[in-house]
Amino acid sequence: MKQFKLCMLIIATLLCALLCALVSRPAFAESSDSKRIVMVLSGYGQPEQQAPGYEFDEFAKAYLVFQAHGIAVDIASPPGGKVEADKYDATKAYNQQVLNDAAVMAKLNHTLSTSQLKAADYNAIFIVGGKGAMFDLPKDTALQQLISDIYQQQGTVAAVCHGPAALVNVKLADGSYLVANKAVNSFTNEEEHLFGKKWLAQFDFMLQDKLTARGGRFEHSPMMLSHVAVDNRLITGQNPASTVATAMALVTSMGITPLPMAPHQDDATLTLVAELLNGNITAQQVLSADATQYQLELLGMYGYYYLNTASTAQAWQHALTLMQAGQTAINNTALDMAIAQTQLKLNDKAAARATLQQILAAKPDFAAATALLADL
Repeated sequence: MKQFKLCMLIIATLLCALLCALVSRPAFAESSDSKRIVMVLSGYGQPEQQAPGYEFDEFAKAYLVFQAHGIAVDIASPPGGKVEADKYDATKAYNQQVLNDAAVMAKLNHTLSTSQLKAADYNAIFIVGGKGAMFDLPKDTALQQLISDIYQQQGTVAAVCHGPAALVNVKLADGSYLVANKAVNSFTNEEEHLFGKKWLAQFDFMLQDKLTARGGRFEHSPMMLSHVAVDNRLITGQNPASTVATAMALVTSMGITPLPMAPHQDDATLTLVAELLNGNITAQQVLSADATQYQLELLGMYGYYYLNTASTAQAWQHALTLMQAGQTAINNTALDMAIAQTQLKLNDKAAARATLQQILAAKPDFAAATALLADL
């Protein structure tokens, strides 16, 4: 009898210990439906853009994906505390949704320091972009160790736009770089020269070049169009337009079935651009784009910048189509002149003449239009 009671006591003690161990485990481990990630932001930014910070748009879009899928989110930065975002449009619907969320804003205004984080607490890490990421994230040794540990404990590492700057110095236990021999992407050299000139001279390296030098197999899409490189548990997105797709790939990597989510208007617009460039839709479909579904100004501006990289008749035609789609909404003489010049490149003098006459009807003393018209 005494032996029986002793056995029962031992069993009860073991059960109690097991129960306590289960209760003390991180929340994400209790259920396959309960996951925890950490979102990392640059802490380099200063007020009034005296130094670049993180991209609020990217943070908001990614956070809303994680929130929709019931994923617990911590927010961290190298210094901890309040961190500065680059200038952004607070009226955008996704930004408004985050700004009105008191709980996430409290976390955003009191970020955790990367030095206090433990990899065992997280299923994954998501690194937000912004020019500031180029300055402080590659130098944060605590962040490098956190990324390495999360990856080596079978967690997922994801980064978007300039966020992959945090990966360039990350090494695994065998001494190899995390990105070596893996598909990877980021903000490209082309995008940097077109849209990142303000801080470019202060960068220690070009991100595309550094990822390639570390052995990454760099891949990308045309400028500012969504592209996500997925190599097992390493996920990298090219630019702000890639944010939602990068976040959704992270959700999938964590074993969660992704929910259908309506695209944001700017993302839908750039998807329309990609469809045109890939030959999946006609110019007429772009020109008749619904202003309630797409940002016509964004179509026009994309065409204007795309023209800078165009070198074939087909590319000039694509640029022209996009500029014309946004022409009325933008109502800008510089864009109108670019349209006329592109029409001339395509040997459509009649169309160019009509465009120039339209410019001069509104601005009779516009010398550049007068001079170009005189040459026809």
